[in-house]
Amino acid sequence: MRRIAAEPRANWQQKVEAAGLIWHSGDQVYWNEAAFYEFTAKEVDALEAATNELEKMTLAAAQHIVDNKLYARMGISEIAVPLIEASWEAEPPSLYGRFDLAYDGVGAPKLLEYNADTPTSLVEAAVVQWYWLQETFPKRDQFNSLHERLIALWKELKPYLPGGRIDFCSMDDIEDGMTVTYLEDTAQQAGLEASSFPIGEIGWNGREFVGPSSAPLGAVFKLYPWEWMMKDAFASHLGAAKTIWMEPAWKMLLSNKGLLPVLWQLYPRHPYLLEASFDGPGLLLNWVKKPLLGREGANITWHQPGRDIETPGGYGGEGFIYQAMAPPKTFDGKYAVLGSWVIGHEEGNAAGGMGVRESDTPVIGNLSQFVPHLFD
Repeated sequence: MRRIAAEPRANWQQKVEAAGLIWHSGDQVYWNEAAFYEFTAKEVDALEAATNELEKMTLAAAQHIVDNKLYARMGISEIAVPLIEASWEAEPPSLYGRFDLAYDGVGAPKLLEYNADTPTSLVEAAVVQWYWLQETFPKRDQFNSLHERLIALWKELKPYLPGGRIDFCSMDDIEDGMTVTYLEDTAQQAGLEASSFPIGEIGWNGREFVGPSSAPLGAVFKLYPWEWMMKDAFASHLGAAKTIWMEPAWKMLLSNKGLLPVLWQLYPRHPYLLEASFDGPGLLLNWVKKPLLGREGANITWHQPGRDIETPGGYGGEGFIYQAMAPPKTFDGKYAVLGSWVIGHEEGNAAGGMGVRESDTPVIGNLSQFVPHLFD
């Protein structure tokens, strides 16, 4: 694994916009093709194996949480528990998730967290970096079958979606809107009927959830966190309505940072895990404090003896966990985190590709850059 400087393509802005990445630049460049990460086939195999094993482990952890009623420990509200347990028992459709891994090409990949409910950077990972590869290194390969796997999974899910239809909704902003637009396109390529609209346009008619046209919503993919849904005015109707929600409510168990100490309890000293605890850093000298429910690197404390990095934000009301710090390896002075995606939950074959984000600091936040990758 190494970081290699590169010359950006001429007119790269227009090219990534054509592939769906409208938010490529802001206060600083988000999409960075002035470099790329190169992996060996052996390293990609290691990442794929780790992702598939972690998928198996996290599903076992979800069962453990349900069996032992660990909801309060994880800051999960009582109103959410019936939804979680009903969806876990019913096994409704689930689409994807993203494991964030620390990896240096030498040791085993280490799980930093699991974005299981509303993971972003899908357009960049599935499409934009693939087009970059085809134009710049057409004879090289990339750990990326995300687009094909999404279409294949939609085809499998079609019989379980009322009327063979899925509606997509999100916050009304550029990144979330383009992400659900991309997912809508993959569903339509799989033969489903689909539409997309802002989540604020979902209504309740007294019997069922309806869309902007007042038609009942049979199945909805929402790029909107479950913990936010549980605080909305319509939360009390979620259990009674027949609408199928994707991701399902049980994903609240895996998108919660409380998953990390549960995993450590179940698989102590596992090579893919970092020691984690609900109760404090204990004997750890180097540790990271994370909110149970947090996003984009907010409210993180990164501690080494004599050095603390803290990020601002509005999270942490539900509590925090403590996690051992991954060895802080840098590449050309950059800290890199690998986002390894799973599509569906087929045991041993869920891993579908990855994206690399990097930062000048150890905490990957909303201003961190996405950098393409390839392998031999």
